[in-house]
Amino acid sequence: MGVLSRLFDRFLGLPEATTPDIEVVRELRVPMPDGVVLRADRYRPRGSEPLPVVLMRTPYGKHKLDMSGTARVLARRGMQVVVQDVRGTFSSGGRFSAFHQERRDGLATAAWLREQPWCDGRLATAGASYLGYTQWAIGPYLDPPLEAMCLGVTAGEFRTTFYPGGVFALHNLLTWAALLGTQEDAWLSGLLPNPRRDSRVRRAMAHVPIGRSDVAAIGKRVPFLREAAAHTEADDPFWAGTDHTAAAAMTTPTSMVTGWWDLLLPAQLRDFAALRAAGRHSRILIGPWGHDLGAMRALLAEEVSWLSAHLLGDTAQLQRSPVRLYLQGAGAWLDFDEWPPPRSVPAELHLLDRRALGWDGPGTGGPDGFTYDPAHPTRSAGGPLLDMRESKQRDNRAVEARPDMLVYTGAPLPRRLDLIGPVSATVHVRTDTGHADLFVRLCDVDRDGVSRNVTDGILRLPPGSESVVRAEVELQPTGYRFQPGHRLRVQVAGGAFPRFARNHGTGESVGKAVRTRPTRFEIFHDAEHPSSLTLPVFEG
Repeated sequence: MGVLSRLFDRFLGLPEATTPDIEVVRELRVPMPDGVVLRADRYRPRGSEPLPVVLMRTPYGKHKLDMSGTARVLARRGMQVVVQDVRGTFSSGGRFSAFHQERRDGLATAAWLREQPWCDGRLATAGASYLGYTQWAIGPYLDPPLEAMCLGVTAGEFRTTFYPGGVFALHNLLTWAALLGTQEDAWLSGLLPNPRRDSRVRRAMAHVPIGRSDVAAIGKRVPFLREAAAHTEADDPFWAGTDHTAAAAMTTPTSMVTGWWDLLLPAQLRDFAALRAAGRHSRILIGPWGHDLGAMRALLAEEVSWLSAHLLGDTAQLQRSPVRLYLQGAGAWLDFDEWPPPRSVPAELHLLDRRALGWDGPGTGGPDGFTYDPAHPTRSAGGPLLDMRESKQRDNRAVEARPDMLVYTGAPLPRRLDLIGPVSATVHVRTDTGHADLFVRLCDVDRDGVSRNVTDGILRLPPGSESVVRAEVELQPTGYRFQPGHRLRVQVAGGAFPRFARNHGTGESVGKAVRTRPTRFEIFHDAEHPSSLTLPVFEG
């Protein structure tokens, strides 16, 4: 094993490699039932005896350093790894159709692997993000089942992440579409930053109509973006067959890694809860990460541990609690048997008169108002974004100074406040157009007055609802400590651009809308129409 490999393992905190002598076979031909050939690379300890296979299926290039690096780490610990380019990407044939092809191709690949003389018939899977989705696409259906799954920052369905609360997640979708559309042409496989392209993508977020923002961003069409913009409804037949959260039918031991700032966190926690409710062997690690390198580093360590236990019989690492999470603001890791923790008690934080917050009940005054103008949309700062330069916690003071946002602030906390679990908001709202979105954000205001986002959510209001509407907004789950002397703050707005697409106020579809119409909002917080956040107060 080379010096670089040892340094890499030490940086990741991995156990010492057991089989440093590995062999790599490139460009295996894996035939699909329709005649298309997918290509894969195989890594394994040198030798001829059959071994189980860890399958990783990627749209990002099997030759990339993260793919080959992960495969080598596992192979140096006695495992056999097959990394495959999914259909229509890099060296594999066919046309890439995001999310629609992975069940068929994944099952065909699994069947082919089990026929090979170097495979002992046992299969496991690993990988993050889209690679996690390719695992879900076969896990519930494979017979015999997988030996283990390692799922990082991913979910069994992505549709709810593309349209949280029914709103088009513009920043993340266009960022990912630009990656898909340029990755095979990028110099040095995209290892170096491309500020010019990134700047063009950011400018394209303001392009209308959204359905053609791919050309504005990278100069060519990206089918995935156009499809996502054209099929926004949950019951659209386009999404049929792309939801693989059949957790109750899956017996595979499953490990998950995610972060408080990952865009897929809500969906992944739903997957985990479903597995646990069905009595399946699973565990989850939630860290202070986003969709970023911190999560990938944690995932690789988890893959070594979980796969060593289920493929090689090294069960020393299986004693961990089912839920391990990082409490932000406290710098501490906590262990639980369940999600959410049973000691987290829902508490109502009410919007009050004079833009205040309180725990004792609703206010008494009239509604507060603002006007949302999609031609000059309310901006957003931070949050669960794919672009690591803009994600996570950010100073929100500039946004809060805008006239198109309501800001409610509580009194200084007399003692620390820990929140661990799901967060939601109930807001009574009226608009004059009947076409509007409602954005709610919880912030932490420190002793110097700096306001930093903790969690948020958005909801598309029912169309044509010019009367008072009771809006139920799901915010991102959180694990967070507010320090004594800090204040809670709640933002209420008509949007959060460019993270979410603007609601044009006209009722036109998101992919085609061009015209804009301002919308007047009224936010109620009296006894008849109370508005509040439900916070998971941890009584530790």
